[in-house]
Amino acid sequence: MQVDLYVKNGTVVSHRGIEVADIAIKDEKIVAYGDLKDIEAKEVIDATGLHVLPGVIDTQVHFREPGLEYKEDLATGTAAAAMGGVTAIFEMPNTNPLTLTAADMADKVRRGREKAWTDFAFFIGAAAENVSELAMLERQEGVSGVKLFMGSSTGSLLVDNDEDIRRVLEAGSRRVAIHAEDEPRLLERRHLAKDTVLNHPVWRDEECAYRATQRVLSIARETGRRIHVLHITTKQEMELLAQNKDIATVETTPQHLTLSSPTCYEELGSFAQMNPPIRQEEHRLGLWQALRDGIVDVIGSDHAPHTREEKERPYPESPSGMPGVQTLLPLLLDHYNKGELTLENIVDLTSAGAARIYGIAGKGRIGLGFDGDLTLVDLKRKEEITEEWIASKCGWSPFVGKTVQGWPVGTIIRGRQVMKDGELIGTSAGQPVKFQECM
Repeated sequence: MQVDLYVKNGTVVSHRGIEVADIAIKDEKIVAYGDLKDIEAKEVIDATGLHVLPGVIDTQVHFREPGLEYKEDLATGTAAAAMGGVTAIFEMPNTNPLTLTAADMADKVRRGREKAWTDFAFFIGAAAENVSELAMLERQEGVSGVKLFMGSSTGSLLVDNDEDIRRVLEAGSRRVAIHAEDEPRLLERRHLAKDTVLNHPVWRDEECAYRATQRVLSIARETGRRIHVLHITTKQEMELLAQNKDIATVETTPQHLTLSSPTCYEELGSFAQMNPPIRQEEHRLGLWQALRDGIVDVIGSDHAPHTREEKERPYPESPSGMPGVQTLLPLLLDHYNKGELTLENIVDLTSAGAARIYGIAGKGRIGLGFDGDLTLVDLKRKEEITEEWIASKCGWSPFVGKTVQGWPVGTIIRGRQVMKDGELIGTSAGQPVKFQECM
């Protein structure tokens, strides 16, 4: 057999279990998998001692292009993704201009083709002015789905009343991703956002998150629309979502699984500030229980960079958000080495789950006919997360100084290696992700 890439002797984590196996890729697809013989390849990677995972997919990032490129752009954001072992990203619509129209989306896809290191898709934003077009917009090339912001966001992306939420959920058929924070409660409690970032989770409290999740679940059930509730932060929400798994899938983030209040704010200040907030230890433990119970479908980074100067502003002038696409996998591998996750968990939460939720065509699995997307990791390797390693334009991470065990050492996208031993190689050649409902 003549192939383009032959990855041999790796410990492969797949639907078959964990086994030493070889993988052959030709014309961007996996064409053979197992104990392979008589392979002629243009390129050979000896993965002895490494684990081979299905390519990691980060389904929630904010790469800031167009309009806010001083924070991040598609080139630097996808470079950070590839450095962290991520092979595909789904990017959010709160750019400038907002991603609301067919022209906005076509422009983003064009930019992605020109400069993305990884494969990519983009969310179309839900707003009052484009509800009538959402059914068409969600089926454009490169669209991962519709994103609805229920809590304070950018301009007209805020959809905070039940009537408008219902209109969005009645428009179209693909799964809708939801930022669930209750805007009326945020406005009622805005006076609490003062003096210190320690008040951030006081202002945007547990009830704010729970109310919004409860509201959108009710409307989703009324309309029969599938939803995906992003960055869940409370144990009460997880208990509620467990009762609604027929219509709702669930995301949490590495930072909500790793950090807790008040320690993170005392140590990091506003560099730990995000929406929804990092909460108390009881909620962090509640998220872990939900993960073990199978309530959590996917882990996304919610990569949302700002400059140091912006984050150093006094609270509440400091913006919410932190980078995370590059540290997503190292943090999860570290949790694996601490006995808190299995490798099967990681695969389910970073590739198979994403494919299942969004109906991704040909990704999320190591199997014949699937895209040749692989993430190579060294489970024994210990590394300190440093600013020098961070490829994001913002240049910082809340996890700088943290030593983790487990490290991505290779990123392969459709049979093409784009990261090797901490270095980007070749040139950017990302392509739009395809979806089964839009073929």
